[in-house]
Amino acid sequence: MRTDIDIATYKEKLLVEKAALEAELSEIGQKNEQNPDDWEATSPDVNRGETDPIDRADNIEELENNTAIVGNLETRLEHVNNALERIDAGTYGYCIVSNEPIETDRLDANPAAETCKAHMED
Repeated sequence: MRTDIDIATYKEKLLVEKAALEAELSEIGQKNEQNPDDWEATSPDVNRGETDPIDRADNIEELENNTAIVGNLETRLEHVNNALERIDAGTYGYCIVSNEPIETDRLDANPAAETCKAHMED
């Protein structure tokens, strides 16, 4: 476990971000009943049988947009959850590629960072 960083501060930042991500996800999606770690986009009922094709097209477009947003938020939530798991495991702050310490400025910018700067693109 790293002793040169304040892990409690990073954990608090991650928990705040997790709550914000889940709140944002709940505004445009819902948890999958079969898999609570999975979120599904919601929108006005696209199968309501509305007579106006423009309204129907708008609803379909909203569902497509929400699906893309949910995917991005879900990915970010996964990274945050993984970072919290690394804190519990005592491996937080170490690059998952090289096992070298992740730079403090990188963790400050992104507490869920999994890699050091040298492996950002890996």
